[in-house]
Amino acid sequence: MATVYSAGDFRNGTTFEMDGNVYRVVEFQHVKPGKGSAFVRTKIKNVITGSVLEKTFNPSEKFPAAEIEKKEMQYLYEDGGLYYFMDNETYEQIPLNKEQLGDSLKFLKENMNVKVLSYKGKVFSIEPPIFVELEVKYTEPGFSGNTATTSGKPATLENGYELTVPMFVNIGDIIRVDTRTGEYMERI
Repeated sequence: MATVYSAGDFRNGTTFEMDGNVYRVVEFQHVKPGKGSAFVRTKIKNVITGSVLEKTFNPSEKFPAAEIEKKEMQYLYEDGGLYYFMDNETYEQIPLNKEQLGDSLKFLKENMNVKVLSYKGKVFSIEPPIFVELEVKYTEPGFSGNTATTSGKPATLENGYELTVPMFVNIGDIIRVDTRTGEYMERI
């Protein structure tokens, strides 16, 4: 029998079906007011469309669990707006478009392993590794004596992604980026 969640069991990351769509709990809060009955305040994300909505549930409401399949695949290359991924076991290749990749596109690098997420055979997203290492292709040179400022400078990475880096980072440096926040972590 399929797993069923009651709204009172919601936790961050819980994936469930509602109104023919699949949602993932982004935030939740159990509220027990002084008067009236308890409720669960949530922020949920439609995993197919990416839209986020805030919704309040009765803790006893029940929803079927959505089984999200995660498959390890390798990013190969981009061609004509399609990004090709290869199944590491079967060597089968699948093309994905920008809409399916979303923000993860900023962190892709050829030959990188990612998790491809699908629901009932329909791919809707990828999960890059939490940290990726990318080479700085362009940034303004830092200059000595400018260490007092806490601001950084813009840098363009090997895959075209732009972010702010500290003044001491130079062209050719390899840096680690946190894919959850899109921010510079450290120079390697």
